[in-house]
Amino acid sequence: MKKFKTIYKALLILFIISACTEERNLDFLDTVQPPTNVEAMYNITQDNSGLVTITPIAEGATLFDIYFGDTTTEPENVEAGSYVQHTYAEGSYQVKVVAYNIKGDTTEITQDLMVSFKAPENLAVTIENDAAISKQLNVSATADFATTFEFYSGETGVDQPVATANIGEALSYQYATAGTYSVKVVAKGGAIETTEYTAEFEVTEILAPIASAIVPPAKNEEDVISIFSDAYTDIAGTDFNPNWSQNTIYNAFDLNGDAILQYSNLNYQGIDLGSEIDASAMEILHLDIWTPDATSIDIYPLPNGVQPADERFVAKDLKPNSWTTINIPMSDFTDQGLPIDKLKQFKFVGSGTVFIDNIYFYKAPSPTGTPIVFDDFEGNGNISTWAGDDCGMNIAFANPFKDALNDSDTVLEYNDTGGTYANVRFDKDSDFDLSDGNSVFTIKIYVPSSSVAGSQPNQLSLKLQDSDPNPWERQSEIIKPIALDTWQEVSFDFANDPVLGQTNPLSITNFRRVVLQVNSENNNDNVIAYLDDLSYGNEIAADTAPFVKDSFEGDGTISTWAGDDCGMNIAFANPFKDALNDSDTVLEYNDTGGTYANVRFDISPNYDLTAKSKFSIKIYVPSSSITGSQPNQLSFKLQDADPNPWERQSEIIKPIALDTWQEVTFDFANDTVLGQTNPLSITNFNRIVIQVNSENNSDKVIAYLDDLNYYK
Repeated sequence: MKKFKTIYKALLILFIISACTEERNLDFLDTVQPPTNVEAMYNITQDNSGLVTITPIAEGATLFDIYFGDTTTEPENVEAGSYVQHTYAEGSYQVKVVAYNIKGDTTEITQDLMVSFKAPENLAVTIENDAAISKQLNVSATADFATTFEFYSGETGVDQPVATANIGEALSYQYATAGTYSVKVVAKGGAIETTEYTAEFEVTEILAPIASAIVPPAKNEEDVISIFSDAYTDIAGTDFNPNWSQNTIYNAFDLNGDAILQYSNLNYQGIDLGSEIDASAMEILHLDIWTPDATSIDIYPLPNGVQPADERFVAKDLKPNSWTTINIPMSDFTDQGLPIDKLKQFKFVGSGTVFIDNIYFYKAPSPTGTPIVFDDFEGNGNISTWAGDDCGMNIAFANPFKDALNDSDTVLEYNDTGGTYANVRFDKDSDFDLSDGNSVFTIKIYVPSSSVAGSQPNQLSLKLQDSDPNPWERQSEIIKPIALDTWQEVSFDFANDPVLGQTNPLSITNFRRVVLQVNSENNNDNVIAYLDDLSYGNEIAADTAPFVKDSFEGDGTISTWAGDDCGMNIAFANPFKDALNDSDTVLEYNDTGGTYANVRFDISPNYDLTAKSKFSIKIYVPSSSITGSQPNQLSFKLQDADPNPWERQSEIIKPIALDTWQEVTFDFANDTVLGQTNPLSITNFNRIVIQVNSENNSDKVIAYLDDLNYYK
């Protein structure tokens, strides 16, 4: 066995050497996690021989060591998908299973094994209907002198037993049809004799949703027309059960305060809107439908006065016992010739029972400016720092699930193969400013149910973090539930949504990182997700020349900085990093007693203060650097290029605090202005003069300046 493991490791090393020689990418090994869900399945021969078949099972394992727990000292090596047989004497044993992944990482468990040649005794069986899965039974059994148990479902035409488990564990089995069945549990040990339990048991069907549909994302009022939803304002006076001589039975279903439309015995059902609506500007019709038994539904939006021959519908498949999220492009109706500018009714045609929620039309929000941060993964975004933490990632993955909500060609693939804290993230080139309405992130996500392992909640988390060590200790996080097997847009509003961690994120000014995490953390479950169309905020307005900004990190537009009777360093290491300003470099302003000490710069073309009138700058003045009795203030002066420009300048003076970073704004349209008091009428200003703690004195002061901006 030791030879086998040595050979295995040698082959792995040989594979790595070969991969390096052929320049193959071995980065995937970094994402390989230790095996999870390790267990051993037992099957004992019922002939008093003590022969036990042990089948090891695990996720992510390629090899197992089986320690039998008796006098056998060496473990048996078993490849994934195989088994080992071992003969035991009567007794109780602890079997140890060590699972190996492709890298040699291990996970081990110890599991009880009872080998007895007595018939099982004291058999106790628990059978329950599953609370969340319709027509599913959960069965467990305990017994003395037993190793395994078999479950017989009582169905005709089905091979029996339908499932087997180790004694003391549980199994699940889903029936095709609800009803009462004669079920049987057979406990087995090493003896020829077995012990049975029989009962008549009613398998029940879940006939109504036990959880709500996903809450619709926040939308602007002008971008949605709501028929029925708690998230938006519905059309007043709508009748959800007009008398159209239908067989359908209507019920106003309430799920823990969530209003839902229930239509049972469906043949057809109408909705009569409280007023006529014009949906011609809308792009998508959205519905969420849950059903215990229906497989499809026909959806008709009906224009006012439409004749039956002119009605048009779109058919949609439904998935029983779960919410089906439906997004229908309005073009699916208009391409059939249906006018949508005077809609007055809805009709649904189908069978069985349906629960309907969140009926609304919507469109993409009207652009109010370029998003501050965005990525459509088609090469049009402004994010260049995507990275995966303990998570596979591909930012140019072919969209595998194109539909009405997302028909783009490429998306981001998020592949969590069991990373404990798996996530993807990016860093912004400057800190987020969550004020002035820029508090909302939106992203589209699709999670195929076939990719999900384990029992984690289906959710998407967006975290804001700073760039200091251990940023998770100071993060703000919003978690939203998501649906499986459908594209959906999820919004995260840090001004209005419940926030975990730092609960007042709008007061934090040094967030720079966004972390996205699917289906929780601190687990080894697997999940694959597809992300698209990330967007954050909107620029207030398109900028116009002149473009004036400087962060002193090498990305500014100002090349004419100069000091007048004042020391200056435009690449000085920031000596006072804090939440408001954690940038690396700043401008050092060192007035050693100059009578008119200042720093300045010239720009081209001249300032047009009618287009943009505001300047902002960050400043820090250490109290230890000040001498004399001058007021603690910052002066901003606009001057022209002619001789003696101070004779024609416009100046704003603002008080400042000491020993703290602060952002100071100078608005030449609204603040008190000295000198030329109507600066918006002056068109030849091209110089900015910045002066700390007044002039015409010999006092000293050191200041640090950063993040100068000129804007509307």
